[in-house]
Amino acid sequence: MANDQTTYDIGTKDNAILSGNFQSDTDYFRTLFDRSADIVFKELIVGESYNGTIIFVDGLVDLSLIDKDIITPLLISKKQLEEGLRAEINAEKTMQAVLQKQMTSVYLTSLESRIDKITEAVTSGDSVLLLEGSNEAIIFGVRKRESRAVEESPSEPVIRGSREGFTENLCTNTSLIRRRLQTPKLKIEAIKVGEISRTDVLLVYLDDIVQEGVLNEVRQRLGKIKIDGILDSGYIEELIEDSNFSAFPQILSTERPDRVAAAILEGRVGIIIDNTPFALVVPITFLGLMQSSEDYYQRFMISTATRWLRYWLTFIALTFPSLYIAVTTFHQEMVPTNLLLSIASSREAVPFPAIVEAFLMELTFEGLREAGIRMPRPVGQAVSIVGALVIGQAAVQAGIVSTTLVIVVSFTGIASFIFPTYSLGLAIRLLRFPLMCLAGVMGLYGIFLGLLAICIHMLNLRSFGIPYFAPVAPFSREGLKDTLARVPWPMMLKRSKRSVNKGK
Repeated sequence: MANDQTTYDIGTKDNAILSGNFQSDTDYFRTLFDRSADIVFKELIVGESYNGTIIFVDGLVDLSLIDKDIITPLLISKKQLEEGLRAEINAEKTMQAVLQKQMTSVYLTSLESRIDKITEAVTSGDSVLLLEGSNEAIIFGVRKRESRAVEESPSEPVIRGSREGFTENLCTNTSLIRRRLQTPKLKIEAIKVGEISRTDVLLVYLDDIVQEGVLNEVRQRLGKIKIDGILDSGYIEELIEDSNFSAFPQILSTERPDRVAAAILEGRVGIIIDNTPFALVVPITFLGLMQSSEDYYQRFMISTATRWLRYWLTFIALTFPSLYIAVTTFHQEMVPTNLLLSIASSREAVPFPAIVEAFLMELTFEGLREAGIRMPRPVGQAVSIVGALVIGQAAVQAGIVSTTLVIVVSFTGIASFIFPTYSLGLAIRLLRFPLMCLAGVMGLYGIFLGLLAICIHMLNLRSFGIPYFAPVAPFSREGLKDTLARVPWPMMLKRSKRSVNKGK
């Protein structure tokens, strides 16, 4: 037993330990959690002679477990406790070990003497027992794991495939992956990130498939994060990606457990963050971002045709307004005569040049799209669709924009919804505006220069050491089986070396 005179200050270092003085230890934690109405200190008598205090956060613990599986077993008679102590002491065990043995109904118990670890256990949802005459606290795993039901991902809907999506509960998310990969080779490592939030972050991978260099790089980057709190996976995505100044996402963000499981089977690393339904997958390539999980559930011919459609509409979403500006401003000779007369007649009453006209409509449509997302769901879609129709028609009748441009902007807006990954669609929408500026200054030459700069930038990008344009650049014939086209499953039984198994 520690000396009763041993005390310490509230400002002690993180590696400080309990003094063994019950009153001093209890007062320390009462002062530490001062003005915290949700922190409960439950005092009780253990075995009719030992003082004890249970500390927990109301709302994070299961109160029924505390009452039935902790408090009730602690309130044993003095005779029973003394008999148990005598038998255990003869076996060179401590009183904490006796109590731990009695708590067989609590699935997780541990002993801890470090103050920072005890504090972390309380704030994480565990219950802590301080006991008179002991310099170790008993930590009970009684966290209440409430979360919303597993539902279909609203951001990644499919016609054929799983209807399950991640939730904000970490245990639920890991179980969704474990059900799909029922093997002991599936490893799940836990890391705490955030100086204040202490958010749980899990690394999920297959032990004999993942590339060790990529896994070590992920561990290293997560370990270097110095931030007060992690409230969503977007924090970690920006903190660990290779290039913060690129519009293109270098990490896959998804709500679908089947997509994460498929990536893990390819040798990638999944990153699951507590309190958010979005998981991260690293490394990722541009062609991987253009693929949907449904591509692997349909026949290969349908999936291949759909992919080609995506690539074509990606080009439209990026360049269509720019092509309109360039052609109507600098290159009228490239347009057939009848079409040119039709465009000229529609723009006859428009007082603005083509670039100003295009910017007005694009910014208006982007604003309506954003308003539809931020408004309450029952009225958001109606406002965005009706607003676009009404404003477009009114702008044409007022002579502010031409009917041809309304068609161009509308088709561009439809094409921008084709992306399986929302973050990639945002990058294309953002890059559309610099291309429009180049088209208004230099015509088609400006568009070509802009596209060339984008290609050079993407070829220089890396995702955890993997080339962003793999397996096209650097070229890998084996990897082409699942990029621009998807070959039948019998031809893809061998794991591709196009991404994570190919080094820098």
